[in-house]
Amino acid sequence: ALGRPGGGRRPAVTVILPVYNAECWLDECLKSLQEQDFQGSMELSVFNDASTDNSINIIEKWRVLLEAVGIQVCVGGHCSPQPRGVGFAKNRAVGQSSGSFLCFLDADDVMMPQRIRLQWEVATQHPKCIVGCQVRREPEEATERYTRWINSLTNEQLVTQVFTSHGPTVIMPTWFCSREWFCHVGRFDEGGKGTPEDLLYFYEHLRKGGEVFRVDQCLLLYRYHPQATTHSVLEETIWKHRLLFLEERVLGHWTSFTIWNAGKQGRKLFRSLSPTNQKKVIAFCDVDNNKITKGFYTYEESKETPRPKIPIIHFRDASPPFIICVKLDLTGGQFEENLSQLNLKEGVDYHHLN
Repeated sequence: ALGRPGGGRRPAVTVILPVYNAECWLDECLKSLQEQDFQGSMELSVFNDASTDNSINIIEKWRVLLEAVGIQVCVGGHCSPQPRGVGFAKNRAVGQSSGSFLCFLDADDVMMPQRIRLQWEVATQHPKCIVGCQVRREPEEATERYTRWINSLTNEQLVTQVFTSHGPTVIMPTWFCSREWFCHVGRFDEGGKGTPEDLLYFYEHLRKGGEVFRVDQCLLLYRYHPQATTHSVLEETIWKHRLLFLEERVLGHWTSFTIWNAGKQGRKLFRSLSPTNQKKVIAFCDVDNNKITKGFYTYEESKETPRPKIPIIHFRDASPPFIICVKLDLTGGQFEENLSQLNLKEGVDYHHLN
């Protein structure tokens, strides 16, 4: 073990903690850092993004407690009238710190004692990796489908299911990676409120050949509450980014494909595609006889005459590859059963968009 020397040496791990009006969560959050069983040297880097509550006093109290057990603490911040957003705060927290590895944490979440140790063990072996972990949602009934998805994706799906509305396949407050790789990918978008900075960073990470790994243990208590920044990002903004990434990573390499879902979501995808990719759509497929009986989807908004008509067929008569616009985990397993009957390979024969 490296012990925890005070100052002088570069810490093994920096915990990156952006803070904005988090007084009711900070004690529990910082206590969870104090209780880590990792034996290497640790540093806490806090950036206070113009909090107007008692956050800064709680941070100063914990600075003393953490330094007493050998954890270096650096605190930055600003007191402008308005917060600059999590992207800005995380970039500053990274910039003012020096640890070889970065462990991201949100002020309203709580780490299990083994979090840093277990993620560090993986990250040291995989230098180009973002390492996540399983989480426990608090309260438990909040976002059940999302939590199940986070915790049960397979290793392959961590890379193939990157286009869904759920966002990054390992969630931001569980991220752990090397500083060197973080800086190679770039930094967080500082657009502020309404910017999905984690999604944009995750996509850039994948573009640069980054890998994704999840420690299959629950290492974080992940809180859901109305103040969470997630709620300020518009679904339309995320849709636009997801679509561009899908076109770049997948559709650009396909000569033709089928959209699975002739309903609202499938038609929305078709209308949102670039004209080049619209021309590649050979059919919509579905299970709904009413839609199949109609026979065609007519693209009324098209500038072309006559308007393009796309056939609607039964999924068993359809040809891969598919872009699937059916929500997972909502039909009591019926959709998943239909898909598995076709013996297709995810990431090759189909991608999930919903």
